[in-house]
This record gives sequence, structure tokens and C-alpha cells, in this order.
Amino acid sequence: MIALAYSAPSATEPLVPTTIERRDVGAKDVLIEIAYAGVCHSDIHAARGEWGPIAYPQVFGHEIVGVVTEIGAEVTQHKVGDRVGVGCMVNSCRECVNCLAGMENYCLKGNTGTYTSVDRDGTITQGGYSSHIVVVEDFVLRVPEAIDYAAAAPLLCAGITTYSPLRHWNAGPGKKVAVVGMGGLGHMAVKMAHAMGAEVTVLSQSLSKQDDGLRFGAEHYYATSDANTFDTLANTFDLIINTVSAAIDINAYLGLLALDGTLVSVGAPAQPLPVEVFTLFGNRRSFAGSGIGSIRETQEMLDFCAENGIAPEIELISADYINEAWERVVRSDVRYRFVIDATTLAVA
Repeated sequence: MIALAYSAPSATEPLVPTTIERRDVGAKDVLIEIAYAGVCHSDIHAARGEWGPIAYPQVFGHEIVGVVTEIGAEVTQHKVGDRVGVGCMVNSCRECVNCLAGMENYCLKGNTGTYTSVDRDGTITQGGYSSHIVVVEDFVLRVPEAIDYAAAAPLLCAGITTYSPLRHWNAGPGKKVAVVGMGGLGHMAVKMAHAMGAEVTVLSQSLSKQDDGLRFGAEHYYATSDANTFDTLANTFDLIINTVSAAIDINAYLGLLALDGTLVSVGAPAQPLPVEVFTLFGNRRSFAGSGIGSIRETQEMLDFCAENGIAPEIELISADYINEAWERVVRSDVRYRFVIDATTLAVA
């Protein structure tokens, strides 16, 4: 079928309205009419070639919610009319040890990303800045009615990207958790860590978002532009979630970890982050990374958010505002996630 979309013609040109072709619905496929699509900083990094070359033209967006409008003959998990979501991946090899363990996000052959990946038919996947998408049923999530429809979209990336490491490293009562950065990822990490029962501290460049951070559940808020912060908080945290997609002095943050503490990076800067091994030796610290989450984890996260009344803070925009929204994301001028109303897509 033909879907309306916004695509990037190249790494340097603005996004433009266009149409794309979606594959026919296969036996195990689900056709989704997209209602809302979140704008992730990853979209911009990828579009501008900051993470390596990609094929153009390209449609971005991996925070997708919508309604099932057609299912394949063998689909059992979803039905027409269901409210569903699609996140950062739309398939995996299903055969490697990680996939068989239910960790498709760490597929050893590389999971199939929602955009810029080679799909099973050899075409390049196109993302959610579009009116429709066809996805194999195993990679489609159920979106609980308790979550606001538009606000559900960013949970499919920002939500799971922060939920997964918080769960894996056991954030909860008695644990001191710091969140580096108060953007789209960071504000979700604060809300989720607080709901899990951890004592939450925000580490942000300035105090400009302090009121928000405390409202979202943080007990403490520090400006990292103040050098005294790193002396005051040395050897404090059990877990630090770094949500910043820019180069930072990672060793300074590692110094904030308590005995056996872990710093997990979920932000993805284009530059390497040099680590001093002797910083890790002190307090037996660990430096780790975490990539989105599995389908099982993502459904668990959606249910957790529904049960705890958690949703991202969003600014709803029309499709013709996408380019301006991207520039505002780069300037950190959004609180805290843009969401595109897909019903505003128009023919070029």
C-alpha cells in the first residue's frame, strides 16, 4: 500500500512530505494506521550521518502508536481495532542464543531496526513519520488504555531505554540512583526510578529544570557545571543512568559511584568516551551500556507505566513542524518529547 510520510532526502536537506510503499500484509503481519510518532534525538543523529552512512531517502521515527487495521491469516496476538505500539526494532534473526533467550534487542546478527535496516525482503525499513506501517506480530506491543494515547509513543524508545537498565541493575528501595541529563530520556528515568522506590538524584548542567525534576520524583538536584558537585557527591550512588548523547567527562561521573556501583550509558554520543581504568579500580566500579529492551521487557514497561500512572511530558506537533522540532531538539528546547500527530500528514 502507499503511505503518507516525511522523509530525509539526504544528510543535509530538510525533511519533506512524500509517499512510501509498505509491503503487503503477510500471514504473520499486522497493518497499523499510525496515530502518533515520537521524535527521538536518535532520528536526528541517524539522519545527519553522525552514526555512519545510511541510504536515502529515509523515513525516521521509532516511537509509534496506532490502531490495527488488518491482520494476516496466522496472526494470533492482535486483532483489528487493537491499540498497539512499535518501538526501535521490527524483527530479529530469531535463531541466535540471545534471540532464543528472549533478548531480541541483542540479536547477534543485528536486530532489524524500524528504520535504516535491511528488511527481510531486502528493502530498507522506513519508520514511523508516516501514516501506516506493516510489522510482524511478534514485534507489536499492546498499549494499555490507562496510558494517554499520544503520550504512549515516546515510551517505545525513551521509556524502554531507561526502564531496562533500571530493572536490570535493581533500582528500588534502599538504592541511590542518579540520572545524568534531564531531557527526553532523563525525565523518564527520573519518573521510573522514583516509582521503583529508589532515592533519585538528577545531575544536570544547570538548575533550570530543577522544579520539574523534583516534581517528577527526584529527591535531589545538582548542577554539573558546579565543580563542587563532584566533590560533594563522590562515592555516593549505587547506579547512575547517563542519558546524554554528547561527550562528557565520564571519569568524573564514575567517581560518584559507591562500592560496586555501576554507571550505565544509554545516550549514544558520536565520540568515544575515554575511561581511566584506575577510576574503575576505586570502589570496584563498573561502566556498562544498555540498548533499548526486549519485546517482553517493553510490554512489561508499558504495563508498569499504566499501573503507576507514568507518562512522558510531551509537546504535540503537526507534521509540517517536524523540521523546526528537530532544530529545537538539537538546542534542547523541548520539555520533554515532541510527538507528531500522524493525522496531519499530507501529500507532497
